[in-house]
Amino acid sequence: MPPLALVGNLSRDVVDGGPPRIGGGPYYAARAWRALGTRGTIFTRCGPEDRHAYVRLLTALGLPVVSLEGAATTSFSFHYEGDTRIMTVVQAGDTWTAEDADVVPPGGWIHVAPLLRSDFPAETLAALARGRHLSLDGQGLVRAAETGPLRLDANFDPAVLEHVQILKLAEEEAEVVGAIDKLDVAEVLVTFGERGSRVYHNGRAEEVGAWPVAMDPTGSGDAFSAAYLAGRSQGLAPVSAARQATGVVGALLTGRAT
Repeated sequence: MPPLALVGNLSRDVVDGGPPRIGGGPYYAARAWRALGTRGTIFTRCGPEDRHAYVRLLTALGLPVVSLEGAATTSFSFHYEGDTRIMTVVQAGDTWTAEDADVVPPGGWIHVAPLLRSDFPAETLAALARGRHLSLDGQGLVRAAETGPLRLDANFDPAVLEHVQILKLAEEEAEVVGAIDKLDVAEVLVTFGERGSRVYHNGRAEEVGAWPVAMDPTGSGDAFSAAYLAGRSQGLAPVSAARQATGVVGALLTGRAT
């Protein structure tokens, strides 16, 4: 199988006023890849006060981890009102540079997991995409890099998408971005929580079902993206990869996979 990698900041999450816990794409992707039995390398960073504990938790999932030095940990507080997640940005984390991309070996498939728009500028994505299939989480398009209540807008640099082959958007992110067919991305995934997902590819839109799960869905989007990329790297067609990803997320949320 071609090399598989994920790049992104870890986060410090406070849910419903509870104790801080590890979060971010690297953590939830590692859980998904472990559930699949897939080996991928995690490239991550966070602030010095969290680095030792968070990298220990991440490596305990059994995948190779490359931890870069960071100045600050991206921090969020959030709670749920029904199915709606109310988020506050407490602190923004580090911005990855084109030079940081040099730590990732050439070739293969890579998922970039921004937490805020400032995490991965266009020039960094261009460097990460060189010689690779690149997948991007749409949080990096619409999440404003500012403290306070999380604000979504469409003021992203269009150059960010120039080297993206796969774009994953949550429903609310897709609404902000607008016309999917105008993005010029080969594959776009839109997730709708317990209502499943929609896969746009080759001029078609195909639905993939899911099942309601009465659990905290934090990290589901990251797990979905990681499992989808694993499937695509193994030769699965887009809809088949989305079905695999849906199953992995369901297993993680119900505790059938840990």
